[in-house]
Amino acid sequence: MSVATTASEPTTRTEGLRASILQRLVVRPELGALIGALVVFLFFSLITDKFLSALGVSNWLDDASTLGIMAVAVALLMIGGEFDLSAGVMTASTALVTALLTVNAGWNVWLALAVSLVFALAVGALNGWVVMRTGLPSFIVTLGTFLALQGLNLGVTRWVTGTVQVSGVRGADGYQSAGWVFASTTDIGDAHIQASVVWWIVLTAIAAIVLMRTRFGNWIFAVGGSLQSARAVGVPAARTKIILFMTTAFAGWVVGACNLLRFSSVQANQGVGLEFQYIIAAVVGGCLLTGGFGSVVGAALGALTFGMARQGIVFAGWNSDWFMLFLGVLLLSAVLVNNAFKKRAERVRR
Repeated sequence: MSVATTASEPTTRTEGLRASILQRLVVRPELGALIGALVVFLFFSLITDKFLSALGVSNWLDDASTLGIMAVAVALLMIGGEFDLSAGVMTASTALVTALLTVNAGWNVWLALAVSLVFALAVGALNGWVVMRTGLPSFIVTLGTFLALQGLNLGVTRWVTGTVQVSGVRGADGYQSAGWVFASTTDIGDAHIQASVVWWIVLTAIAAIVLMRTRFGNWIFAVGGSLQSARAVGVPAARTKIILFMTTAFAGWVVGACNLLRFSSVQANQGVGLEFQYIIAAVVGGCLLTGGFGSVVGAALGALTFGMARQGIVFAGWNSDWFMLFLGVLLLSAVLVNNAFKKRAERVRR
């Protein structure tokens, strides 16, 4: 009797350990994004040999990087319970400010970048302040910002240059050093890795640490879960949300700088419509539309899934229109999976 009991103890302990590991996995919001990324990776790896070639890897990492930078910032904002529909057009606005100051006013690239950064942070702070001051939905406030910025981009660019494009940044002072920071290429074997990929990885790591290891990260979850409850326990809700809006604006500045210095030109309508892809990537990564739940690592994985799918479709020789079908199916699937994971996580925590 005693021997049987003793023999069963290791088995019971092992089963308990397995159950504990499964419970920890289930409560992680990025689990669905990881599974989705693995499925897409394996699918296109089998469909086309080009997908895993050095050129293929370079292409889908490059495709995912700028989307990933924005998706991470948008994920933080969504976890905080808000949306930013001006995130896409902000990438063009900041790039246009930099380009107009360097090409048409003759400024040094670094000084122009500093001014465009101040511009971005000011717009982000204004978005956050209006949302918190008026109580209006961020969807409406940032939609207004989106329209205003789009009009400014087109109107000012056409007024200054006579066209809707600014080019010629390569000849400006400071381009070489700024280009190295935002648009250089690192060769790893036969793969050519863009600087935007490095920015993506670094910003994702920083955001993950802030979200999961700092007091500010706790504030983000608190204001997204219940604004009134967060205020009741002393969370500086207005400051937290304003900083989150400034974070998406900063990410827009980074993406705008990367694109401008890489291609040395910018279109006034650049980035329009991409805000929905940023939101979809964040949702795929585990963020709920209601706030208070999500993961920046998951958002980065969501962006990676986008990049792999978009380039995989090209390598497979399919019509690129299929990508939009993929986005629609992916969004609906992600919402269903995220809701299921959240309910399971709430049961586990109880």
